[in-house]
Amino acid sequence: MRAVIPTPATRAVPPGRTGPAAGGPWHLHADPALAPVERTVRELLTPHLGPLPPAGDGSAAGPLLRLTLDAPPPAPLTTVGIAPDGAPAPVDESYGLSVDATGITCRARTPAGVFRAATTALQLIALADGGALEAQEITDAPRYAWRGLLLDPARSFVPPQQLRRLIDLAALYKLNVLHLHLTDNEGWRVDTPSVPSLTPRPASGPDTFYSAEEYTALQEYAARRYITLFPEIDLPGHCAALRAAVPGLPAAPAPPGVEGRFPYVPPLDLADPRTRETVRGILADVCALTTGPFVHIGCDEAVGITDESFTDAVRELRAMVRELGKRPVAWQESARAGVTEDDIAQFWVDPEMMDLPASEEELGLRPDLLDAGFTGEFLGALRRFFAPSAHDVERVLAGGGRLLLSPQSHLYLDRRYAPEVVPADRAADAARLGFPSYRPRDVRHTAGWDPASHGIPDDRVAGVEATLFGESLQDFDDLTTLLLPRLAPLAGTAWSGRPADWETHRHALARHGRLWRERGLVHFPATEVPWS
Repeated sequence: MRAVIPTPATRAVPPGRTGPAAGGPWHLHADPALAPVERTVRELLTPHLGPLPPAGDGSAAGPLLRLTLDAPPPAPLTTVGIAPDGAPAPVDESYGLSVDATGITCRARTPAGVFRAATTALQLIALADGGALEAQEITDAPRYAWRGLLLDPARSFVPPQQLRRLIDLAALYKLNVLHLHLTDNEGWRVDTPSVPSLTPRPASGPDTFYSAEEYTALQEYAARRYITLFPEIDLPGHCAALRAAVPGLPAAPAPPGVEGRFPYVPPLDLADPRTRETVRGILADVCALTTGPFVHIGCDEAVGITDESFTDAVRELRAMVRELGKRPVAWQESARAGVTEDDIAQFWVDPEMMDLPASEEELGLRPDLLDAGFTGEFLGALRRFFAPSAHDVERVLAGGGRLLLSPQSHLYLDRRYAPEVVPADRAADAARLGFPSYRPRDVRHTAGWDPASHGIPDDRVAGVEATLFGESLQDFDDLTTLLLPRLAPLAGTAWSGRPADWETHRHALARHGRLWRERGLVHFPATEVPWS
């Protein structure tokens, strides 16, 4: 059965050998040093197999899933990028996996590698159609050390229990970073003791932010799945929630002719002493809560700020985070404030990706934009605003920094599904979900993204991160509808470093609908996938 995603680097089928009966009942056994991994694997398998009995408990005989620390055969990939746990070199996640008549053996040099092998074993077991598993030998290793997913609880809050379900999903596809966009105009979603007015307790109903205890527990939950939680406090723009909680913060200086012409929230002025003190207190709270080494400072779409004020703000935010013991990451616009070898910029856009009409005639051919209220004047302002993005990657490379790849053209999952792949009974969802100014695309478009297409040298790539912003989301099912099936092929590309062959991949992807259903996750049944 060849439905595993990411596709393993090497797979050999020994002639004349068969694997175990797929139906089990399966038993789980791990080396003593892997007891924490065993507990987590048991939790991940439960939705598919029910509670697993331990090996040797005297119950009926069945196949065995073994987890062992042992050197696997070398995998043919070399890992590149930044280690999300802050280590000088990426952790060894390479693994070997063997399927024979007695069961499945997962082996690796490190617990992280054993865990990655176990997620492959889980897919083999959960996606089997009865009968016997195929005997096989697998070796595998990741191409990119940083393989992330951004979620946006700022605009559409994701309660802790639902977030745990998404952490499990990310782990099943070998992602190792969960980037939480915690603040924006629409909300502030993390406990901030220095400014308690940011997270008031509701008069009734549950909190819509993560308390310090919940945030810590989420980090621990993710860490048991070898995932690093990565917080974002988006400044100096995207700050309406902060302005509402702390009235009177002055606006940053605006360029001539911009103020009052277009609707935007004035960015913060980091030259103002009160603003600077408030922001430093917030970042101190978040850095103290965060166990991982990175904190994202935003720096995107700061509409209505002069170049000089933006440069000062970026430099001030970077310096604060470094003084607080963390390493700053920012969106690509931050490169306009200068770049050093220690800087990481998240690449998300260039003028071509914005895909904006260049004339009134072209606008007339885009009903999606007309329906969203776009005018020729507004489009002209957008084109001028995004014009500098054409050179952001050059700025990062020239300064010696690294790029976290999140191109909006393919890795932004808050994009509508193309009409030609929408089933009739899901037309309403397809029309409602997704950012209105992005051209709708099919799953094949997303799955075909090649990291090498941007021409960025491997040694300058920090990693790969898909994003799902929450402007159009109403509930958890909306979130997973946009996420699935597109997350799976992107996770495969982040692991292997290249896109899978679509014709092969779409048949593999079809099997995963069953896995998502067993986990209670709603997905979008795009018609280009032959769903099982």
